[in-house]
Amino acid sequence: MKLASLKSGRDGRLVVVSDDLAYYADAGHIVATLQGALDDWERHESALRNLATDLEHGTIPRERFHEREAAAPLPRAYQWADGSAYVNHVALVRQARGAEMPETFWHDPLMYQGGSDGFLGPRDNIPLADEAWGCDLEAEVVVVTGDVPQGVSAADALNYIRLVGLTNDVSLRNLIPGELAKGFGFFHSKPASSFSPVLVTPDGLGSRWAGGKLRGALEVELNGQPFGRADAGEDMTFDFGTLIAHAAKSRSLGAGTIIGSGTVSNRDIDGGPGKPVAAGGLGYSCIAEVRMVETILDGAPATGFLKAGDRVAITMRDDKHHPIFGTIDQQVVAA
Repeated sequence: MKLASLKSGRDGRLVVVSDDLAYYADAGHIVATLQGALDDWERHESALRNLATDLEHGTIPRERFHEREAAAPLPRAYQWADGSAYVNHVALVRQARGAEMPETFWHDPLMYQGGSDGFLGPRDNIPLADEAWGCDLEAEVVVVTGDVPQGVSAADALNYIRLVGLTNDVSLRNLIPGELAKGFGFFHSKPASSFSPVLVTPDGLGSRWAGGKLRGALEVELNGQPFGRADAGEDMTFDFGTLIAHAAKSRSLGAGTIIGSGTVSNRDIDGGPGKPVAAGGLGYSCIAEVRMVETILDGAPATGFLKAGDRVAITMRDDKHHPIFGTIDQQVVAA
């Protein structure tokens, strides 16, 4: 089942979307918003699934689904916690600045709590007030949970995943060092993130969803050129069950909590840093990573961060080459 929110007020209007993303059916007679559905999932899930079946069979009124009309599936959320499940990405960051990576990073996930009071839609512009801030894309996988009890095990945590999708976790790289130096975490360096047009229930992903991981190439394009093709199921040190259990160590999580994977990152086939797509590699899911590789190999970065006019696209395709979650397609504009 695929769910989306059309732009309407602060919290959007919940719709069920066909598997091919061509049509939608309004779900307002069941529940008005996605947050409302998540708050009482056990009550609403069956009716939403029945609506999805009727939509696929063409037995109910339907409208064309246009991704430009979609808000983020959750236009605002009670919680957005982003992890760093791909330790390869973390290792490159530290290697580029000559820092040793603590052994604990391999068994204790990194996680920060981001702003969730307003997200960008999949086709909304990325506003940038100052190009000197070092604006970067970050292509990631996300899950949305139901109510999660404190102390849940990693295995049991998988039972609380309601939906899966993609995000562009926008970062302002040049603001990060100053914030981390204060010892109190991100704030200015993490503006609003954007999300894929639709979220999908785990069972709707078939064999691509297994063991708390989403498998498949996460396609990233920058200004129309292939930038990343990393497989989200490879080199993922911490599955989503582990990330959710980590977040719920000392508190319960409310329905509608979004958990991010962190930047998807693959090693090269020889075990070293990834190569650009143009060089036959799987590329990168953020600009910072290619800059790290350039620093390691050449002593200094050559690739610049995003500037006004740049366009970023993020998607994942099924076996028929059709987008599973729709496409995040955004242009950077001067704020």
